[in-house]
Amino acid sequence: MEKEKIEKLQKLIDNSNKIVFFGGAGVSTESGIPDFRSVDGLYNMKYKYPPEQIISHSFFIARPDEFYDFYRDKLLIEGVKPNTVHKALAKLEEKGKLLAVVTQNIDGLHQAAGSKNVFELHGSVLRNYCQRCHKFYDDKFIKNSTGVPRCSCGGIIKPDVVLYEEGLDNAIIEGALNAIEEADLLIIGGTSLVVQPAASLIYYYRGKDIVLINKSETPADSKATLVFHDGLGSVFSALKI
Repeated sequence: MEKEKIEKLQKLIDNSNKIVFFGGAGVSTESGIPDFRSVDGLYNMKYKYPPEQIISHSFFIARPDEFYDFYRDKLLIEGVKPNTVHKALAKLEEKGKLLAVVTQNIDGLHQAAGSKNVFELHGSVLRNYCQRCHKFYDDKFIKNSTGVPRCSCGGIIKPDVVLYEEGLDNAIIEGALNAIEEADLLIIGGTSLVVQPAASLIYYYRGKDIVLINKSETPADSKATLVFHDGLGSVFSALKI
């Protein structure tokens, strides 16, 4: 990693007071959570049905038992903890420099690290609701249940996660857009920027500098002031925050 680029990123962070971090699966892989699209990702694992189909709304409705077999096995991961990136972002927020985290992740690790202003575009595995009476259930209840988890009222419980074929929450989108529009520095990390409509939110940024940190190239590389094709952990570990 080039020392000069790290120094430039450090200067951008030091001179900014309204940073927004837009992150994807690469933020959490260093905590041991698998991503979706890499060689070892969930989409390349062999199941009876393609993972993209399993985590769709229509599959959840038609085969909730098989949905939950996959969900418990692959999306409810126990013992994971915030890593260097989560902690650094929480520290920047505490210092009044980070305006918000906009995340495509559903693991709740940003909040576990101490971040307060987090827009979870795709929901969270930590929240689950009865489809009939809307009673809340946590992730432990789902993990310890068998078959299709049901509420005390008899209704089927659904994770508060945006499945394929479902729309994003309008209030979350609005909050994320407002933060991105207000930002004086946008740091994009750990995302291939191919999942829509989430990826399109970055184009509402009105500021001058964009920093992009991702192991592979993205469609936004050409728009960035600084591009790191490295792991997020190695970049953030080199910074003084």
